[in-house]
Amino acid sequence: MKQIWIILGLTVALLADFSRDDSTQIVTDNNTSLQWQDDDNASSLTLNWKDAIEFCEALELGGYSNWRLPNFNELYFLADRSKRNPAIDSTFENVVSDGYWSSTTVVGFEYYAWIVNFGNGYDGWDYKSYSYYVRCVRDGQ
Repeated sequence: MKQIWIILGLTVALLADFSRDDSTQIVTDNNTSLQWQDDDNASSLTLNWKDAIEFCEALELGGYSNWRLPNFNELYFLADRSKRNPAIDSTFENVVSDGYWSSTTVVGFEYYAWIVNFGNGYDGWDYKSYSYYVRCVRDGQ
């Protein structure tokens, strides 16, 4: 008996589902429950990597103090690569079409960390001593 395998290629597109609370300046990703900082600092503050981590850990926003710098995957999947300048859902009001730090160090290169560019949504990495924008995240309810 001859076996025939049929493989179907499926494309699954996650529909972006964000909501913004203007009073707290927090955007919630309703698919992941992650909550994102969306205050003026997210579009004006640039820091080196170490200071970005410390900034997020010290952030108090919307009555929450458990903020952190997002890991690479969280930040990369926040970007919308079907858009340009900025490459992010329009629910976010405070965005710069430039690089934002992730907390993820480049494997094998301890002086580098991953960055996501919200001009085009793609990634790169740079020296941790350089300054990039910061968007903090927290695990939602």
